[in-house]
Amino acid sequence: MVEIYNGALNVEEILNSWYKKYSLKNYGAFITFVGIVRDENGIEGLSFDIYEPILNSWFKEWQKKVEEQDVVLLMAHSLGDVANHHSSYIAGVVSPKRRVALEIVDEFVEDFKQKAPIWKYDIVNGKRVYAKERSYKLPGFGLLK
Repeated sequence: MVEIYNGALNVEEILNSWYKKYSLKNYGAFITFVGIVRDENGIEGLSFDIYEPILNSWFKEWQKKVEEQDVVLLMAHSLGDVANHHSSYIAGVVSPKRRVALEIVDEFVEDFKQKAPIWKYDIVNGKRVYAKERSYKLPGFGLLK
C-alpha cells in the first residue's frame, strides 16, 4: 500500500528502491513527482496527520483504475513534521508507455491533493497551525445535517 514515514522522506533511498524493484521488469517509463516543503509565509515547515484506512482505500481504488493499462502506482508520504526544503510526498508511476505514465502521474497527484485524507498544518514558532485555506473538504465526509 502507501508507504508512510515519520518525518521528512529520504528521497534518494525511496526512489532508488522503487527503481531497483521495477527497472528489470521491462517497463518503459518511471515517472515521479517529489513534493518539497517551500519556505513561504514565515512557516518553519509542515506537519501532517494521516487517516491510513481511508488513504489505503483511496490508493487501492487508483490501483484498480490503472491496472488494465499495466501501470504500477507508488506513493510515499510523511507523517508528522517536515522542515522547509525537505520532501513530504512522492508519487511514482511505472508504465510500459511514457505518455500513459505522464498522464496518470498528473491526474493522480491532482486527485491526491483533493481527496487523500491527509491533514496539513503549518509549523509557526514551533507550533502546528491548521492550514485551512489550503485544505480541501473530503468528498463524503463531515458532519451530517
